[in-house]
Amino acid sequence: MGSRVGIIGATGLVGEEMLRLLAERNFPVDELRVYASARSEGRALPFAGGEVLCEVLRDGCFDGLDLVIVDVDDPIAIEWAPVAAAAGAQVVDNSAAFRMYDDVPLVVAEVNPEDLDELPRSIAACPNCTTMVLVTALAPLHRVAGIDRLVVSTYQSVSGAGQSGIYELDAQWAERAGDLTSLRRAAAIDGVIVPGKVWSKPIAGNVIPLAGSVQESGYTSEEWKLVYETRKILHDDSIRVSATCVRVPVYVGHAMTANVSFHSAMDRARAAEILATAPGVLLVDGGDGAPTPLDGAGIDPVLVGRLRDDPSQANTLDLWVTGDNLRKGAALNAVQMAELLIARR
Repeated sequence: MGSRVGIIGATGLVGEEMLRLLAERNFPVDELRVYASARSEGRALPFAGGEVLCEVLRDGCFDGLDLVIVDVDDPIAIEWAPVAAAAGAQVVDNSAAFRMYDDVPLVVAEVNPEDLDELPRSIAACPNCTTMVLVTALAPLHRVAGIDRLVVSTYQSVSGAGQSGIYELDAQWAERAGDLTSLRRAAAIDGVIVPGKVWSKPIAGNVIPLAGSVQESGYTSEEWKLVYETRKILHDDSIRVSATCVRVPVYVGHAMTANVSFHSAMDRARAAEILATAPGVLLVDGGDGAPTPLDGAGIDPVLVGRLRDDPSQANTLDLWVTGDNLRKGAALNAVQMAELLIARR
């Protein structure tokens, strides 16, 4: 028996990926409704060899649905996710709106699926894309030895900022095509370092060490998400986390370096053994590989490489993790959560 499914935000980068994944994974859909802004009303989106027409959010639009997946900005999610739940649907929310609510589980499908057993609000949340990629790789190690401290630097693609991020990178690359001199001497030439619409500095040929809005103690919203979401997913508020999030001129795929200290014995050999069979993880060349965001773009697993013992202290590892931020970082996890919810009926 199939399900009646709704997707809010179907025309965005993640929404498009979600439609593709529902078809690829043969998700049991009896009825599909897709919702977008008024300018997209009536737009036909490809799905499973056919098409589905966009609707706008309105009173009664969720009536009869079993499941609603949400991928929109927080204010829209805050307004409409509870409406969908009140209409009788279970809601999987990709926004940040409900992640830290005590009565809303924050779930990575391979890590803590059991948290879906109780849904007091009929809402379950997906983590931030960076947290999702990292925790998929770290959770199997945490189960064995317990993470004490985690120091992370992220390298986040422009698609994390949506279509506008991709357009800005495209436009800047096109503007500077063949203009090596400007990029080599940018600080010495007027008019090279100018704000864009998305970022305050050029992203093409550059890295911007500021992802998200600046908040408490000078850390950004993206950095605090890594702190609090990691603890909630792993059910361990004692984990010490320090993060620096950087935007890089890559279209798809978030990557990160992690220095991870454990409470119990852990070394490279043991970590490689664990990660080699971890769900959702591909250990590249036994941990010696150097996977790039391109290597992970368009596929499901999180890729792990550069696995090393930290020579400066015991029970501490250095590793590199990368994964498709639109796929595992968002759409895939939401679809996996939907599959888990259906299996619980």
